[in-house]
Amino acid sequence: MRNKIKCNGELVEINEHKIHVYRDGNADAPTIVFMSGHCTVSPVYDFKVLYEKLLQHFRVIVIEKYGYGYSDIYESSCDIDALVFVQRQALATLGEAGPYILAPHSMSGLEAIRWKQKFPDDVSAIVGIDMATPLSFSVWTEEDIKKTVRLMQVLRRLKLASILSSVSNLSLTEDEFKQHKLLKKRNTFNICCINEAREVLNNARVVGRDGNIQCPTLLFSSNGKDQERDWVENQQKFASSIGAKLISYDCGHYIHHFKSDEMCKEIVEFVNSFKR
Repeated sequence: MRNKIKCNGELVEINEHKIHVYRDGNADAPTIVFMSGHCTVSPVYDFKVLYEKLLQHFRVIVIEKYGYGYSDIYESSCDIDALVFVQRQALATLGEAGPYILAPHSMSGLEAIRWKQKFPDDVSAIVGIDMATPLSFSVWTEEDIKKTVRLMQVLRRLKLASILSSVSNLSLTEDEFKQHKLLKKRNTFNICCINEAREVLNNARVVGRDGNIQCPTLLFSSNGKDQERDWVENQQKFASSIGAKLISYDCGHYIHHFKSDEMCKEIVEFVNSFKR
């Protein structure tokens, strides 16, 4: 299977292990960096249904963390600062420089907020795709995390994990769909994803401790039906706390699979409202 997996971007060596980065689009336009939700098999294919519509307006970068997409499955630290460091270092190694518009999905919302907290000049804006915030984990307990990890481990062991992984077929070529299928077998609920789950409550506490961020922020929210309790309410609270624009859709957590046309229009208008 390994010989059949062929990346469509560039592999960057960080800590002697490879991170996959995909770059495309208008080199003279603002740069949007897409950041993966927890356990997304391959961000470069997952986000394609949205970013392919943005290529004429932006420079698009998709970072695949360790354990995601074409990147190595490498048991590195998953504390929030380590997660930000690896992604930031991968971009620097490729000669990329901010400021970036960060576009995090789901749990990587914590990483985007932390990136802005630690390196404010790197981040010009945030476009949250049903992104998590410290509020998202306020109802979670350590026992909830242990149960989640146990379930992930069981599904992985029984080789049932891949049935839970989806991707939008609207944008993928036949070869890309085959690649995604191979990556699904390799990546779903691997040790990197499990370790991220183990660290998430501590990461949420660190991000929450260091206060609100200030930058132009556009938040897309799902209906919350496949998420934690109070998901929608917490999206509203976070948006209010930082003065973000919040757009809600009656659809599932992978909003970009359902609303890419509408999101593209909103993102272009949003960026045009503040870019110089």
